[in-house]
Amino acid sequence: MRVLGIEGTAWAASAAVFDTETDEVFIESDPYEPESGGIHPREAAEHMGEAVPRVVETALEHARSGGGVDAVAFSRGPGLGPCLRIVGTAARALSGALDVPLVGVNHMVAHLEIGRHQSGFDAPVCLNASGANAHLLGYHNGRYRVLGETMDTGVGNAIDKFTRHVGWSHPGGPKVEARARDGEYIDLPYVVKGMDFSFSGIMSAAKDAYDDGEPVENVCCGLQETVFAMLTEVTERALSLTGTDELVLGGGVGQNARLRAMLREMCEARGASFYAPEPRFLRDNAGMIAVLGAKMCDAGDTLSIPDSAVDPNFRPDEVPVSWRGTQESVARAPSESGTVRGAEATVTTEGDVVRKRRLPKEYRHARLDERLRRERTVAEARLLSEARRVGVPTPLVYDVDLRESMLTLQRVGEGDLARALSPEATRQVGEHLATLHDAGIVHGDPTTRNVRVSKETGEPAVFLVDFGLGFHTGHVEDHAMDLHVFGQSVEGTAETPEPLLDACLAGYLDTGGEAAEDVVERLRTVEGRGRYQ
Repeated sequence: MRVLGIEGTAWAASAAVFDTETDEVFIESDPYEPESGGIHPREAAEHMGEAVPRVVETALEHARSGGGVDAVAFSRGPGLGPCLRIVGTAARALSGALDVPLVGVNHMVAHLEIGRHQSGFDAPVCLNASGANAHLLGYHNGRYRVLGETMDTGVGNAIDKFTRHVGWSHPGGPKVEARARDGEYIDLPYVVKGMDFSFSGIMSAAKDAYDDGEPVENVCCGLQETVFAMLTEVTERALSLTGTDELVLGGGVGQNARLRAMLREMCEARGASFYAPEPRFLRDNAGMIAVLGAKMCDAGDTLSIPDSAVDPNFRPDEVPVSWRGTQESVARAPSESGTVRGAEATVTTEGDVVRKRRLPKEYRHARLDERLRRERTVAEARLLSEARRVGVPTPLVYDVDLRESMLTLQRVGEGDLARALSPEATRQVGEHLATLHDAGIVHGDPTTRNVRVSKETGEPAVFLVDFGLGFHTGHVEDHAMDLHVFGQSVEGTAETPEPLLDACLAGYLDTGGEAAEDVVERLRTVEGRGRYQ
């Protein structure tokens, strides 16, 4: 089968031909290059109107030399509406003229699938790091689940905001990478919330540092080290949550050598496998559209012309994954015997005592790593004790060793919630989070791995552990994020998440009263704020 793919979500007008028998991909691209600043939607659409016919004709010439085209695939979304509509129109016209099936491809799922196709991995977690988007995906129960994502702007766009501020042309990422090599690290805000993350604070701080006279090379170094460490940390947390040992990278920002090095170091330390496609498949390209289009067409997942409208807000978790079996999933239960390696620490159990040591992260800059390990060890020890005082079951803290970033704790529960999901247990999680929030405490990372479950009579059934990302606040936004983080972890690991999430919210509302109603209302806003809504 030979599939013609057409890509045009934002800046790259691209057409490709994928031959399933030879596994060869021919790509012809004509990127939009603005004279200044970032992408201008009107100019990008004008470029698509001029460039798409050219790249498609070149791809068609290549296809004719091999016997023609058996299907046409196009990027249906997410992306800029005017650009997507031009690509959609071209794909429909070709499908009709050639009398071949039409396939609508989700651009972000294509980034994942090209890595899975080339790596040969079964069920990897994928970090998509592109201009307008940034998220973690894992396959579960017939769909790709969003395990974590940016709460404000995509990673590439975030970096471009800084480079526009200093007067550099688009794209800014390569320029930051080059200047960072000559810079010295400076501290900038580091914001992760479970497996979600935010770049707005670091962008503002980077601009301020530059305006205050900090050499631009130093700002670029601090910016790159911080942003990519955040992405690597949440990726490791996703690997730990799901129990998988495979990671693929997607998106144009994945061309950055420092990001790839961080991810590779993290995976090597965990004993996980890492794959990054070659650069032509990382930046926006029609090759990945053609490859996924072939898989979808082979599964019978095609579109009629009336049903082929583009969707600028096409989320990856809306895509029924027709080309894969439901038996494969990243939701695996890791062993809890002996020493268990989590995302941040090793946890060793000896009888009724647990020793938790935050390991140095070689991928992080040494100063940043030392700061985070110390701050999180102190926060966890303090908040575990404070949570117990307000009535939330947590382990006792026996000892704190700041030099080794190690806590000695009481052992609680027989296993984590991921192994024993039930409405009764998730309801208690909701009750405990409401109690914390009423006391002005945010857990910060309440995933199904950070909740311990006990079956012993006379003991609380559910304990909250790992408060390393916690802090004090009474802000409704931060309380809603706790619920959001827990909800994402349930959706990414549970067979039937809906009743579990309903039970959690019921427990939260029954315990938290009127204040809880405001938090749940904000939660709906948070859920709609992702970059793909």
